[in-house]
Amino acid sequence: MNILQYWPVFVAFICGVGVTIIFAIQFSKEPTDRKIQMIKEWLLFAVIQAEKELGGGTGQLKLRYVWDMFIKTFPAIASVISFEMFSALVDDALEQMRKILESNKALANYVEGE
Repeated sequence: MNILQYWPVFVAFICGVGVTIIFAIQFSKEPTDRKIQMIKEWLLFAVIQAEKELGGGTGQLKLRYVWDMFIKTFPAIASVISFEMFSALVDDALEQMRKILESNKALANYVEGE
């Protein structure tokens, strides 16, 4: 095996690591209030996706779905936030989603699959 055959994979890996490091540095420089706002905005997106994927009446399954997405997206924060606090943030995002779906028929059709 010639190691030079795999140079594109090596370059892609290095680029991926670099982008991850840059994102982490930029996120850590944000003020705490801004970080919380970014997470809340992301949670709104995540609960909308969970609602679209899993539908109604699957509360605990949707919570787990969003938790798994959160762990993958924000691993450092997931290691320091309690599941109870996360669940409360998700509940807030669900309330916000319901209000948005009532007033935005296009988004409601997207979520409901119509």
